[in-house]
Amino acid sequence: MNSKRALKIAATTTAVIAVLIIGFVSLVLWEGSSARDDAPRLEAAAAQWLLHYTVPADVRAMKNPLDVAANSADVEAGHAVYTQKCEICHAYDGGGKTEIGSGQYPRPPDLRSADVQRMTDGELFYHLKNGIRHTGMPAWTLPDRKLWQLSAYLRHLPTVAALSPQMAAAQLPSTTAHYVGSAACKDCHAEIYGRWTKTLMANVVQDPHARPQAIIPDLSKPDPLLTFTKDEIALTYGSKWKQRYFKKVGDDYFVFPAQWDVTHKLWRPYFVQNGADWWAPLYPPDNMQRPTGPLCDGCHSVNYDIDTKKVTEWNVGCERCHGPGSDHVEHQGKPNIINPAKLGYVQASDTCIQCHSQGQPLSNPIKGKYYDWPVGFHMGAKLADFWKLEDHKLGQLSFTHFPDGTAHKNRMQGNDFVQSLMYTRGVTCFSCHDAHGSDNDAMLIKPVKEVCSTCHGPNTQNGPHAPTLEAHTHHAAGSAGSECVACHMPKIEQTIADVNVRAHTFRFITPAESDSLKIPNACNLCHTDKTTDWASQALKGWQDRSPWRVAQQ
Repeated sequence: MNSKRALKIAATTTAVIAVLIIGFVSLVLWEGSSARDDAPRLEAAAAQWLLHYTVPADVRAMKNPLDVAANSADVEAGHAVYTQKCEICHAYDGGGKTEIGSGQYPRPPDLRSADVQRMTDGELFYHLKNGIRHTGMPAWTLPDRKLWQLSAYLRHLPTVAALSPQMAAAQLPSTTAHYVGSAACKDCHAEIYGRWTKTLMANVVQDPHARPQAIIPDLSKPDPLLTFTKDEIALTYGSKWKQRYFKKVGDDYFVFPAQWDVTHKLWRPYFVQNGADWWAPLYPPDNMQRPTGPLCDGCHSVNYDIDTKKVTEWNVGCERCHGPGSDHVEHQGKPNIINPAKLGYVQASDTCIQCHSQGQPLSNPIKGKYYDWPVGFHMGAKLADFWKLEDHKLGQLSFTHFPDGTAHKNRMQGNDFVQSLMYTRGVTCFSCHDAHGSDNDAMLIKPVKEVCSTCHGPNTQNGPHAPTLEAHTHHAAGSAGSECVACHMPKIEQTIADVNVRAHTFRFITPAESDSLKIPNACNLCHTDKTTDWASQALKGWQDRSPWRVAQQ
């Protein structure tokens, strides 16, 4: 009896093995090694079953320890991780319709699907942490908190996907929504509002009659350029690098022909010459005939009306980035306000590019005047339908660009950024900056020495490809030369006199390019006592650098 049973078991085992071998051979013979076809249903179902039961039971039972509410800070942080790590295969909406995803076998799952959404918190965490064999899903070497944040974000992908550019219409404010001003946001968003009020965004334009301290220089000290009095100043503009002064005539404002250099604490003339900004020859050569409405005010206010010349509020208020807020204020808590963080990377960055770029409206003049800001654009619209970036011819040094296409002056972060690999990979402006304000310079989300390491680290997927940061920079830890921004974001873009701001192409400009294209390079910005030839020779001695790259002419 036992021998018969053993024989039966052996026969059954042999049959199962035979079926598996035949199935495998058939799979290879019939489907070959091609990754073009979708997985058969039976294979997909078996894989889904195995995926569930390969996760240890105690891990499957784990609950997400973070705040998983749709509007929580942890979910927003998870969105940032998703954009950096997952979007390349799974797409911004989780659907997997990407060039890489569409060519993988098996295909990346639709993260909005029931199969994924019914996974426990522990399963999601386990697969994010350990990856999935024989698929394109890697094991991410991220802190557990970031993995839990990403897991929390995935829970809300079905909702977030509805905020994609293709599906945003249902979530946008109604066509009857109107602007209500930033003060209307204060009660529900007190912490964010409090931070924002201290930012340069909230204080670009100030009324010195309401805030006398807004005027930085001592106007009682005589200076040949100082031809106006405090009483004549209707508004001030700027406070970090320079300050200009507006005079009101009728319902227009005009800029006085002197500006205060905050860094050097001295007066400098202000007048835009022909050959500088594109609009200069289209206006009379007199500051008092160049109104700020067409040339400035659209970016320094919320809802500037070109007909009435009135604004909802001066400065970059909440609705400049979130759109008209009356619906949101009336129906608190509903997603009837634009959240740029939930838009696709192009529209998300356009939130900032609308003003942080040099360009022209597509249609100019508008009602007989030439405008230097994207008239008609509002959040939820496509910026490219209203605005074109400043043209540039490679090889030419212009008022706006260096010969290689890097910006030459301030307020061109957008012109730089759209050329960058960062932008191509889906990084947005607020991957690094917090428009609501922070204690860090330039409203960075972290101190400048730390912000890049949010995504980059030695020998990680995003690089640098070196065992340590010092091995990559060839500078001592903690030194100015060891900071990522020193080489990849040199201060070469003029804001006033010799005061420059950082480039945003993230390119490393070689000393050889300084010789051939007359563009400053990071090495000689610090080593001012050395020549470009010295810098080139130094780079050639770095064995981890391509000699072809550093010798580029």
